[in-house]
Amino acid sequence: MIDVVILAGSPRKNGNTNWLVSEFTGELDALGKSYRVLDLYDLDMKGCTACRSCQDDWERPACALGDDEVFDTILDAKAIVLATPVYSWYCTAPAKALLDRCVYALNKYYGDKGRGPSLWKGKRFALITTYGYPPEKGPDLLEEGMKRYCAHSQLEYAGSFGGRHEGYTEEFPSEEKKAGIIAFARKITEE
Repeated sequence: MIDVVILAGSPRKNGNTNWLVSEFTGELDALGKSYRVLDLYDLDMKGCTACRSCQDDWERPACALGDDEVFDTILDAKAIVLATPVYSWYCTAPAKALLDRCVYALNKYYGDKGRGPSLWKGKRFALITTYGYPPEKGPDLLEEGMKRYCAHSQLEYAGSFGGRHEGYTEEFPSEEKKAGIIAFARKITEE
């Protein structure tokens, strides 16, 4: 079992979100924690088609679109971290596609057999975000959505860390953000 899987939902390899992910994983390395980063843009994550074929098998994700490795990695992790810029008040498209597919493939609540189990029940879930607007004008909606998502999926919501970029003329990286994301990595991996 790995300690953390990071679902990296940024289209920019050298962007702000991935800078935070790099600092986060650097602290995981320092703590001796195991992790895996899944770049959702590299995976070409497709959206859920609501076919509900995943509901026939209560033992595994069984998504008709495949991506078993992604689901298996999520199920093998103690904690899940979604790292995404906030675009139009929510996560990026591949992150949303994965969230939609996980809610069905990993929660067996929707089939003809009745209500089944949550395959990922009890896992910790956290959020790393970057954004331009003040937190109360955008990222707050994503965080509220993730709290509801976690409650529905029986996950433990472990909190969020966000970094604001107030304009393209200023540098995003800062010692304050670095200290914050390091502290967040420690919090997420506490036993």
